[in-house]
Amino acid sequence: MRTTTLGSKGPEVGVIGLGCMGMTFSYDMKTPRDEATSVAVVHQALDLGATLIDTADVYGPHTNEELVGRALAGGHRERAVLATKVGLVVSDPTGGPGNSPVIVNNGRPEHVRKSIDESLRRLGTDHVDLYQLHRVDPQVPVEETWGAMAEVVAAGKARQIGLSEVSVEQIERAQSVHPVASVQSELSLWTRDPLAEVLPYCEEQGIAFLPFSPLGRGFLAGRFASFDDLPEDDFRRRLPRFQQDALRANLAIVGRVREIAERAGITPAQVALAWLVAQGRYVVPIPGTKTPKYLADNAGAGEVELSAAALADLDALPAPEGGRY
Repeated sequence: MRTTTLGSKGPEVGVIGLGCMGMTFSYDMKTPRDEATSVAVVHQALDLGATLIDTADVYGPHTNEELVGRALAGGHRERAVLATKVGLVVSDPTGGPGNSPVIVNNGRPEHVRKSIDESLRRLGTDHVDLYQLHRVDPQVPVEETWGAMAEVVAAGKARQIGLSEVSVEQIERAQSVHPVASVQSELSLWTRDPLAEVLPYCEEQGIAFLPFSPLGRGFLAGRFASFDDLPEDDFRRRLPRFQQDALRANLAIVGRVREIAERAGITPAQVALAWLVAQGRYVVPIPGTKTPKYLADNAGAGEVELSAAALADLDALPAPEGGRY
């Protein structure tokens, strides 16, 4: 796989990473989890060069970090660029729509200081390579939260720190306290909001940009043709873009991606990921998967360079029907 660096001052990583959330959290919650397969997927990702491994304390909660920690034991930790997050907390495990967890912000400095130690214990390591603020807490000035995260770096518990789902103004406020190494936000062929301001700013500042949900939560890979294809108790059943009328309209986007993929002799997922990699020097998509087949497909995008004509066709795709949430 081709490589880049995690921003202008970060470690070398493959241009495609691995998001681990779905291994224990959010998607298809009634299907039994297969830890052995998930561990094998993490190992396979490292073998394929997808060295950025992304998790968070809220996934589970906590079980995702524990799983990643077990996967990286036995010498695999040294091969990974390990990223986790802080700043979201499950306040009620089953109190939300469809018995989903209720998640709230917590950006208080004392929470950051406590959480890093708990994350390191679960991950079985003495440091993470990237510690990210999962969301800015509207009740806490970002400078206060960021100052506590800078303390984590000073203590040697994190090599770099990053933000998630932020505006340029919030990045600038954080940078006044400590350098921002990365920004993680949703970006894909059907969620392009960061292209207007945030991604150009990151490129200018040498900040890595880590697109999550780079395959439109699996939709852009052509995995769903109707609402009924979604597993029962899957949180995508509550998202506007996956409701039947919107989904039917959005299939036109998938059809166009499939046409481009067929012309290039690659898969739709590889088209969607290669388009993202082409958006900037330090753009590293982190598609999530818990199956070896999809991992190999995603990682293969790290070898793809789309033609100028294909990129132009993808740039011209229409906006999707329905909001993100």
